[in-house]
Amino acid sequence: MKILLLGGTGYLGRHLAPRLLAAGHQVCSLQRGRMPTPALPGLTLLQGDRNLGAAGLQALAGQRFDVCVDFSAYTPAQVKASADGLRMQIGHYVLISAARAYAEAVYRPVDEQHPLQRPAADDDTEINDLSYGRLKVRCEAIVRAVFGDSACTVLRPQVVTGPGDPSARLAWWVHRASQAGPMISPGNGADHLQMIDVRDVATFVHRVIEQGLVGTYNLAGPRVSWRQFVDLLGVATPIQVPTFVLDDAGLAIGELPLFRAEHSRLAHLMDLSAERALAAGLTLTPLADTVAAVRADLLAGRCPRGAPYMLSEERETALFRQTFAQWR
Repeated sequence: MKILLLGGTGYLGRHLAPRLLAAGHQVCSLQRGRMPTPALPGLTLLQGDRNLGAAGLQALAGQRFDVCVDFSAYTPAQVKASADGLRMQIGHYVLISAARAYAEAVYRPVDEQHPLQRPAADDDTEINDLSYGRLKVRCEAIVRAVFGDSACTVLRPQVVTGPGDPSARLAWWVHRASQAGPMISPGNGADHLQMIDVRDVATFVHRVIEQGLVGTYNLAGPRVSWRQFVDLLGVATPIQVPTFVLDDAGLAIGELPLFRAEHSRLAHLMDLSAERALAAGLTLTPLADTVAAVRADLLAGRCPRGAPYMLSEERETALFRQTFAQWR
């Protein structure tokens, strides 16, 4: 097949492209040239920017693709440019959406029939914590309207992490667990988290392409409690910091990566059903293996240990003090 990747030099694209090339497909990646280009023999790199509309897609003129995989669909304008502009050049459009498209929980686990957020307007371009899901909903609708249900696939992945993750959401915990002394264990241990290994997502997208799977699929890994997660990390001295202490401290959403208290605004996104994708061939890497891969990356210096906005040592110590004060 001839396959077009939009945003193919990003995190997920870097895991998918080698698989497609190894399977004998012809792979082209349209990029703006703002990210380091991976040295991948056989990958055709094309320069373009769909933020410029049709003018930004000139590098694709006259070409026909069996499949387009859209990793970088963030605004309706971007998706309109590629879906409308390339409709006659693409046979099957695969959109990487997100679990954030779902509205607040009506029931759990959240499956593909769960209500979605209110869609963003076509001219919305601001991407933030509140708008991200609404933008994805509108992007999905545009692709369906242009390609129809028989020629498009919408994938809604959970938190995607694993080897090479530039966000360091899992790496922060793995690194923190490797350090001496007590480590924060948020909540009471009964809250849940759910991730999916980037390699599992890439493998399923490969399956979607080759088998022509259409429709909507949630992509989520095993759901575990925070107590299980902390045990898996091998933390010698976990200190449970109750949710009310975290709330009183006014932690920003990213300070404790991956943590969503059981009844908080985004908790339902840690209870995503992947039954439909599993029935279609999704395979899941054990969480212990994902953690081991991230630990190997950290030791080799292949991924960041965290981000500046994540919980600092001073902030963690202050939370311990607040917790101990509650125990007295």
